[in-house]
Amino acid sequence: MRRQVQAAVLVVLLQFMVAVYLYPSMPESMATHWGLSGAADGYGSKLFGLFFIPAISAMLFPFFLLLPRVDPSKGLSRSQSGYSWFVLGFTVYMSYIYGLSLAWNLGWRFDFGQLLTPVAALGFYGIGVLLENTEQNWFMGVKTPWTLSSKTVWTRTHVLGSKLFKISGIVALVGAFFGGWISLLLILGPTLVSSVYLIYYSYTEYQKEAVLQV
Repeated sequence: MRRQVQAAVLVVLLQFMVAVYLYPSMPESMATHWGLSGAADGYGSKLFGLFFIPAISAMLFPFFLLLPRVDPSKGLSRSQSGYSWFVLGFTVYMSYIYGLSLAWNLGWRFDFGQLLTPVAALGFYGIGVLLENTEQNWFMGVKTPWTLSSKTVWTRTHVLGSKLFKISGIVALVGAFFGGWISLLLILGPTLVSSVYLIYYSYTEYQKEAVLQV
């Protein structure tokens, strides 16, 4: 098990420890959802509010560890370093959301979406970094019929995807200075456009390769 995955396990254990420690201090009804205004608009029990994210993080670990073993292409195994960083990054991201939730329920007041934006932007940029060095596989990356059918198309698509997601991360970071729909648009807009374009790009690159082989 790589150090990044070991660190992710420790982060999840810390989530549970914090949940147990704060249980007596939390209100019986906890805020569990925040709207575009940044204010809480959904509530749940103290048990749910404290243990939902730690439980989800823990339940995903066997899944994360299993994927490289069941990947028929063995591409995840060859990309183990990047994949391990993805596991750690995802766990830290969940912990950040958990931390914001706990802070709000302890009485701090802030625009939830605005504080979530920087880490979302960092996540998109991190995905861009990972895409650049991800080997062809069945579970992670830009998986279209054309990237999975051609290693050349996979490589070209992921080189472009790396650039697009890094740009998307930078644009999303601008959303931290706004709020509401503008922030949401700056976070989701570039990534959605990039994702759709990469599907189209992989198709056109495969078609070009097919013509050259005729």
